[in-house]
Amino acid sequence: MVERIPQHRHCPSCGKAFTGKDTYCSDVCQQDKEGEVKGRKRQLLMLWGLSAVVLIIALLAVM
Repeated sequence: MVERIPQHRHCPSCGKAFTGKDTYCSDVCQQDKEGEVKGRKRQLLMLWGLSAVVLIIALLAVM
């Protein structure tokens, strides 16, 4: 007889399998993932800002 695995999802934060309609297995995982996303957004904004500053300095140096 083949053992069947019940319908489940995997938590995008920790990868643990769980049943239910939520996206995350716990509130802790959801908060961790939200913190990670905020950190990546902050890092991307800093990269864009630094790139803009370097571009402005390069344009002013050419003049």
